[in-house]
Amino acid sequence: MDVAEASDLAFGPDTHTVYAEWDGFRAWADSADLSETARMTFAATELGSPSPAPRQVFAIGLNYGAHAAESGFAEPVDLPPTFTKFASSLSGPDTVVTLPAGGNTDWEVELVVVIGRTAHQVGRDEAWDYVAGVTVGQDLSERIVQLRGPAPQFGLGKSFPGFAPVGPWLVTPDELADRDDLALGCAINGETVQDGRTRDLIFPVARLVSELTQVVELYPGDLIFTGTPAGVGIGRDPQRFLQPGDELVSWIEGVGELRQKFVE
Repeated sequence: MDVAEASDLAFGPDTHTVYAEWDGFRAWADSADLSETARMTFAATELGSPSPAPRQVFAIGLNYGAHAAESGFAEPVDLPPTFTKFASSLSGPDTVVTLPAGGNTDWEVELVVVIGRTAHQVGRDEAWDYVAGVTVGQDLSERIVQLRGPAPQFGLGKSFPGFAPVGPWLVTPDELADRDDLALGCAINGETVQDGRTRDLIFPVARLVSELTQVVELYPGDLIFTGTPAGVGIGRDPQRFLQPGDELVSWIEGVGELRQKFVE
């Protein structure tokens, strides 16, 4: 439905402004009589990111043990590698992505957390209270740019246009049977290449949010890509990367799916 119209412009019309008033929005959504509100029809290709203008986009590396092993690293102990995907790489759930010429583009399905309240130095036991909801994300990665020296270029290698598809929508944690144990995976042309569960996160959502807020302040609408399970292309023997004509479908249990098609 059109939230701005249904709320008499109390919320919206820009999606990102709703996160700044998330507690009030949830209170309105829980109590408003929406039985007469017109429903809208749309195609998945019309959807953008559920948080289209985050102030910060965090991405977490090596947050599943099997993925750390396939990448040749030990599991992180104090804090996993943290980097950013630039906001210009954000897109919606059903898109066409142009592969960088001469590159090796890899896939990484991830649970993405959307922040709903300003958070700084919060404890693990309260961290979920600062989460508006979760969604599906792909941390698409061009490995040649990412790994060329003298130091890795994580941000640049993972931020080509369309390299951060997110969606198809935000799901609030109360809608999930177990917010800390969700199946996630992805398939290329129907072949499953990643298949994991978020219960295997080394730093689960609550701990991850808490640890980040010991250093930085999180703002409403911020995104956190929480890490990917094993099965990425660079960790295979032989290595495998996305090709023109491939279709990548990514999913998370209880949340939804992404669908990306790749062209030269």
